[in-house]
Amino acid sequence: MKRAGFTTVWLPVALLLPQLLIIAIFFYWPAAWAVQSSFYLQDPFGFGSTFVGFENYTDLLQNVEYAKVARFTVIYTVLVTFFSLALALLLAVKADAVIRGAKTYRTLLMWVYAIAPPVAGFLGLMFFDQRNGPLTEMFQFFGWDFRLGADFNSTATAMVIVAVWKQIPVNFIFFLSGLQSIPKSVREAALIDNRSATGRFWDVTFPLLAPTAFFLLIINITYSLFDTFGIVDTLVRSEPGNNPVTLVYKVFVDGFRGNDLGGSSAQSVILMILVLVLTIFQFRLIERRIHYT
Repeated sequence: MKRAGFTTVWLPVALLLPQLLIIAIFFYWPAAWAVQSSFYLQDPFGFGSTFVGFENYTDLLQNVEYAKVARFTVIYTVLVTFFSLALALLLAVKADAVIRGAKTYRTLLMWVYAIAPPVAGFLGLMFFDQRNGPLTEMFQFFGWDFRLGADFNSTATAMVIVAVWKQIPVNFIFFLSGLQSIPKSVREAALIDNRSATGRFWDVTFPLLAPTAFFLLIINITYSLFDTFGIVDTLVRSEPGNNPVTLVYKVFVDGFRGNDLGGSSAQSVILMILVLVLTIFQFRLIERRIHYT
């Protein structure tokens, strides 16, 4: 069997070089600069810097406000990831069973994917408007005085709802593709062995979706930690105050508004380490329980 290959080593290098340059310029260089800056106390106007060692890190770990933001980020990430995956899986299962109008149903569910996070945040402002927001009126009907931007729990709820709504279409597309890739013969065999639709799903369908679910788990955690920045910034209206914020948004607030370049760099380094540890944990421990077919 003849194998295709390059006649010279310079051609694959030339093809890879543009992408490697982009990665080096927009990822490795900023990451290295952040690590270096985290060990310095820098003048916000660029007139000088003082080496302080691990002082920025110790100040963060002893900061009560930072611990509060970290706790909220964990809760926020868990809620957004769980509901985004659960609702998307439910919609995918229902869409897979639709016979008439299937294309229209799927298209309507996927439209939200084209909306940018800041735009999703502005739509959230409309739905949670204090005076005539439909969701605000719904919460008030059930006795909850919902006040976006003025109440911690209200703002946190709005952030979770908007972030989940924005992410559902992405998960829906992957789950639906995974469901449609299951062979028809497997479904027919499962129908003979188990007449319960719920039992067939958990015993047969869901294990076959495990690789897709594992991939989406990583994607959704990353989305919750980083890609919801635009949603958070829009919903808190650039005035964090006592409103809930995530770790990545706190990096922005402390660095670009508080002019604490060293402290914000230390925060970004801690965040990178946490994401790295989490990714290793997912691939080393969780993936071992997943069987690819």
